[in-house]
Amino acid sequence: MNLQGLLPYNKDLQGYIHSVETGGMVDGPGIRYVLFFSGCNLRCQYCHNPDTWKLHDGQLTSVEDVIQDIRKYKSYLHFSGGGVTFTGGDPLVQSHFLVELLKACKNEGLHTALDTAGYAPVDVAQRALRYTDLLLLDLKSMNPFVYKDLTGVRLDPTLEVLRLSRNMGVPVWIRFVLVPGITDNADDLHAMAAFLEDFPNIEKIEVLPFHKMGEYKWEELGVPYALSAVEPPTQAELDRVLEILTLPPGR
Repeated sequence: MNLQGLLPYNKDLQGYIHSVETGGMVDGPGIRYVLFFSGCNLRCQYCHNPDTWKLHDGQLTSVEDVIQDIRKYKSYLHFSGGGVTFTGGDPLVQSHFLVELLKACKNEGLHTALDTAGYAPVDVAQRALRYTDLLLLDLKSMNPFVYKDLTGVRLDPTLEVLRLSRNMGVPVWIRFVLVPGITDNADDLHAMAAFLEDFPNIEKIEVLPFHKMGEYKWEELGVPYALSAVEPPTQAELDRVLEILTLPPGR
């Protein structure tokens, strides 16, 4: 259904965009137009996009310029059951720009997905989730000490955004990165599984293996990479975590 004109939005508002992928297949259902925002408040030790951390390293772009580009791909986005995914960096850093883009996409009848660590005030997240069809929430660990050491920020805001999504009825895919020796503690994993059972809006839990494909970016930026000695998890390690975190049948 085309909702053109039903949601007024600021076409001239500008924000910083790092890059675009026009045929994304892993950031939500169907084929996705994936928009990488610049700016992130986290400093995850395994981040594969450290070049998106700084806001002004991106290209200043208007809402209308972005939407005009998205329109070129509308036909196959619709045909594949896909849509637009906002990622980064973290889009909630540029919340006003994000909300205007979300509204514009809804006017185009496009499915919207928001990929975020949820590190934002609840009122900021609420404005964005109002126009979000799917929340891809990066949950690094349920252990607040591990989370703080891994990201540099507190866990609580992420959990508040997850609770908000439940209250608003927004579907969620949880994304969890398995880092051997850091996020693979069995007690922490069981605590996560138990906590997530209370969220009927969670449709999927994705366990993503740690990798070092972005390590070269850290080197180019002159930033020490703390996980150089860490190896990706084995299939057996992934299977063990999947067994703990997989949603029960009937969810």
